[in-house]
Amino acid sequence: MKRWNPPRELSKKENFIIKRLKRTRKLFAFLRLHRHELFDEAFQSELEEMYRRTGAGEEPVPPALLCMALIVQGYLGISDAEAVELTVMDMRWQLVLDCFGSEEPAFGQGTLQQFRERLIANDMDRRLLERTIELARRTKEFDWKKLPKDLRVAVDSRPLEGAGRVEDTFNLLGHAARKIVQCAAALLKTRPEDICRAAGIPLLLNSSIKAGLDINWSNPEEKDEAIDLLAGQVASLDAWIEKNQLSIKESVRPYIEAVAEVRRQDLEETRDGRVRIRQGVAADRRVSIEDAEMRHGRKSKSKRFNGYKEHLATDLDSKLIVACAVTPANRPEEEATPQLHEDLQHQGIEVGQLAIDRAYVNSGLAADVLTAGGEVIAKPWRAQNRPNFFTKADFKLNLRDKTITCPAGQTEHFEPGEVVEFDPEICGSCSLRGQCTHSASGGRTVHIAEDEQLQQRLRKLQGSRTLLHVKVRRRDTKAREKTCLISAARRPSRILKPYTERHRRLLTPRNNETFNLFDALGKSIDVKSSPLSR
Repeated sequence: MKRWNPPRELSKKENFIIKRLKRTRKLFAFLRLHRHELFDEAFQSELEEMYRRTGAGEEPVPPALLCMALIVQGYLGISDAEAVELTVMDMRWQLVLDCFGSEEPAFGQGTLQQFRERLIANDMDRRLLERTIELARRTKEFDWKKLPKDLRVAVDSRPLEGAGRVEDTFNLLGHAARKIVQCAAALLKTRPEDICRAAGIPLLLNSSIKAGLDINWSNPEEKDEAIDLLAGQVASLDAWIEKNQLSIKESVRPYIEAVAEVRRQDLEETRDGRVRIRQGVAADRRVSIEDAEMRHGRKSKSKRFNGYKEHLATDLDSKLIVACAVTPANRPEEEATPQLHEDLQHQGIEVGQLAIDRAYVNSGLAADVLTAGGEVIAKPWRAQNRPNFFTKADFKLNLRDKTITCPAGQTEHFEPGEVVEFDPEICGSCSLRGQCTHSASGGRTVHIAEDEQLQQRLRKLQGSRTLLHVKVRRRDTKAREKTCLISAARRPSRILKPYTERHRRLLTPRNNETFNLFDALGKSIDVKSSPLSR
């Protein structure tokens, strides 16, 4: 495999460009001056281990060159298509990639995408990031004003659309069945059409499942008959695959499992033995054949999305994203915190103050911060009741003695997580009953949360100076897209760019967004100690 060995000495043209990079986009100059150290022979050998040595196919683009392209792409936050074009149109890219005067792109869009997936699969993306940071430390060309050990960190999530196609039950079954037929045809070295006829699934001979069914889709009875027909033909295909002992093949197995999963979640048998679509939606419903982990998710009652949730932890002072995680769209936010905690531990970061959306309040990360003596800032759950009625805030809670006292002075004991009911006889003769409960005969009830102590602490912080500081910083910052400043009074604006692409397995840049891997490096160069200023 050919290695990338660009020259070390600066040409006259390169010297001219580097002088122009003293004030803006200094990372280009840094990468040009130190690319031979970043991609030395040992690291290039590590990169080559990602490839099979069969001798077949075309000679790949040197992996070190593609790594450099990914660094610059992440720094600028651009799409794959734009990155390819800039290798021809932008002299700064040509400076870093050693392709001055080239009239053709240094690589193709598909090549870059495939290399990124290969890098992720071999966990080399973190290795690349760590080498770049270590190089910056060693050369001392960056202003390493060391971050304090105890950071003020904010955590929030945003929707992340999946790359797989979202399909209904008919298309999920048809899509999986068509993939089974294609894999079987490749294994048996025959045509897919022959497999369809032999396996008893002629519907796949049409351009699409719905075209083959050719029914009035607004007629419920015809839809019931269509799903029964499709399910029967898919069952026939399953039996044929089993008979020919193809179900154990690695290429076929994922799609057989997908068919079984769709049957379990979407279909049910009637009393007469027919198959119909199940009423309601399964709790963890699969929505895509190509991306098995995608799920339906909701950001609000009216806004639904399909795919994943991005969870980002941001240092409020440096405005750098220090950790990220991705979970299926239907999973609660607190499930992402173990991944966030792992990223923070890997960097030796301790969180002194944690600003979070209240969906993270019961997470292990919040508990760890409180245990270590840190502070958690979040919007507490609102104490609600009918207008002109007493709310929970009007009751006096003694968390040490586990007692709650109503506005009229009646006291009851409680345990966290239970509902307290005050004595109906005392409530019945109380002069404040009209402001307390609308129950005809029972006493007032109050729910005590499992984390009531934390909720009470958050309510006290709601108007405090600490919280106001967070809110002011959120309004004043100019780099809103690179930070996640969470206010307890308002929901935050969404973060546009997380710092690493390692968690986006099976995803592709679809909205002209890429992950900003090296934000920290690009904007913290110490001009005084850098050779760029000489």
